[in-house]
Amino acid sequence: MVSPELIRRYPYFSGLSIDRINLLAKIAEEVKSEQDQYFHQEGDAISKVYIIVEGEVSLLTILPQQGKEVVINTIGTGDVFGWTSLLPPYTAGAGAKSRTNCKLIEFDAGDLRTKFEDDYEFGYLMMIKIAQIIRERLDSIVIETLAYQAEQ
Repeated sequence: MVSPELIRRYPYFSGLSIDRINLLAKIAEEVKSEQDQYFHQEGDAISKVYIIVEGEVSLLTILPQQGKEVVINTIGTGDVFGWTSLLPPYTAGAGAKSRTNCKLIEFDAGDLRTKFEDDYEFGYLMMIKIAQIIRERLDSIVIETLAYQAEQ
């Protein structure tokens, strides 16, 4: 369990009632990772959602022709990753590796899915927030792709 105050400080949870914040705090854990620690690889079955409290995480993909790992995005304090564990087929769309030492809030995705099924309004609100994350990540990828093409 983490403090509800820790949960409340992140925009991802803005607009949630104190009861829902308390519910999230009860199923959350504060964890640490060392620099260069992998959370998961692209395509792995995953079961955790993370919010970065301190540090940076690299989101990665593998270039198939070269077998080379490439950073597609770097995220930091307040950002969420592992959200694909909330959506079937519950696999990682990208790898995730700590770029620095990190402190994180960790949620078990199965527990979250159960809470969302028990309270559909809560689930809907959280899925809207996940959709916003998806949009931001896609925008970032488009910008990175354009920058890469401009360099060629």
